[in-house]
Amino acid sequence: MTEGFLQGARALVIGSGRTGTATTAYLLGHAGEVTLCDQHPDAQCPAELLDRITFHAGVDGADLVPDHALVVPSPGVPATAAPLRRARDLGIAVISEIELAAAAIEVPLVAITGTNGKSTTTELVGAMLSAGGRRPFVGGNLGTPLIEALDTDADVVVAEISSFQLEWVEDFHPEVAALLNLTRDHLDRHGDMHSYGEIKARIFQHQGQADCLIINRDDPEVCRLAEGARGEVRSFGRSPLAGDGAQIFDDRIAVHWGSETFAVPLDSVALGGAHNEENMAAALLLALAVGVPAEKAVSVLANFSGLPHRMERVLEVGGVTFVDDSKGTNVGALCKSLSGFSPGRVILLAGGRGKGASFRPARDLVARSARAVVAYGEAADAIGEAWSDVVPVRKETRFADAFSAACELSVAGDTVLLSPACASQDQFANYQERGEAFALLARGWQP
Repeated sequence: MTEGFLQGARALVIGSGRTGTATTAYLLGHAGEVTLCDQHPDAQCPAELLDRITFHAGVDGADLVPDHALVVPSPGVPATAAPLRRARDLGIAVISEIELAAAAIEVPLVAITGTNGKSTTTELVGAMLSAGGRRPFVGGNLGTPLIEALDTDADVVVAEISSFQLEWVEDFHPEVAALLNLTRDHLDRHGDMHSYGEIKARIFQHQGQADCLIINRDDPEVCRLAEGARGEVRSFGRSPLAGDGAQIFDDRIAVHWGSETFAVPLDSVALGGAHNEENMAAALLLALAVGVPAEKAVSVLANFSGLPHRMERVLEVGGVTFVDDSKGTNVGALCKSLSGFSPGRVILLAGGRGKGASFRPARDLVARSARAVVAYGEAADAIGEAWSDVVPVRKETRFADAFSAACELSVAGDTVLLSPACASQDQFANYQERGEAFALLARGWQP
């Protein structure tokens, strides 16, 4: 999407959250007229845009589409939404915020996707770039819209990219990309694993021979998708390494990159867990791909302790440890989290709003690691149906009641683990709010 196309065009932005607001502000300087709409009837025009745009609350935008040459949906708007279907029928361009941003970014772009580990890997790469003396912008799906990078002096951009953001890209072209893994997630939106994987693969489809793609070679679906990559492919994993990349051993991560070979002892890093070993291996390769000296990249791993709400130890009370993994919003994330616990010492708190995937793939790990499960919210019945024959499952409606039940079931030496395998929106605004509620309840619990 060129600036020439935008000049004088009437643009419609759907969704007035942070991404929609940032996109609207950008378009004000490039398009002709800009309209912002939000289907929530109580939505208000962002203060910084007052008197500068046309704003509509309580409308989905379908009736506004014909009067515009360009539609930019916020990531939360699915491709099946009425305004996007109408735009497609009328031949009106639909483009994502990340496409607009990437077209205008003039420094190297590192884009990271996958079902799990995106946020940790993105933050790790940003920290490694800073350690190497660079000025990175770190954002995207992580929280700060990618388009806000245009207002910074960053000399490299690192972005977490979701499948929602990739639905409407045509020319998105990061110089360095990563596809970390693929497990069943967002099937309520994308329909099936094939469609989900094809959307994820858009992160590298427009790379050229001079570009680099980092993949997880232990993930068969990732490897299948990467067969069509045009750029140089380098990999990480536990299986034997051929060529450049990283291999994860029981005690170290070994890296081969051109003429450089080095190893990172796992007892020297702050992050724990099998999933984080993969995240660290991917981050090292991504940092090397944009020129960070190996010693600078490795130095970050000694002190990087992880992100909030991702296997975050909250506290210990009466011998019971409370761990907040609220960001584990799918079954694949739950499996990674459970794999790091001793058998039979977890009281698992799971539930919320299901995302169309079966809970059955976690049965073996739940049976091994959990002494009991407390399922709550909209997905409680589905969780009970999937696991109740391998572990006791207690069902509650409200999150607070589920937390109390988990505490009642716990004894000294147990871990009460919030790893919901579900979205939060049945009872919370987002996973952060859910994690904060868990921590607040844990700090107030008296055994």
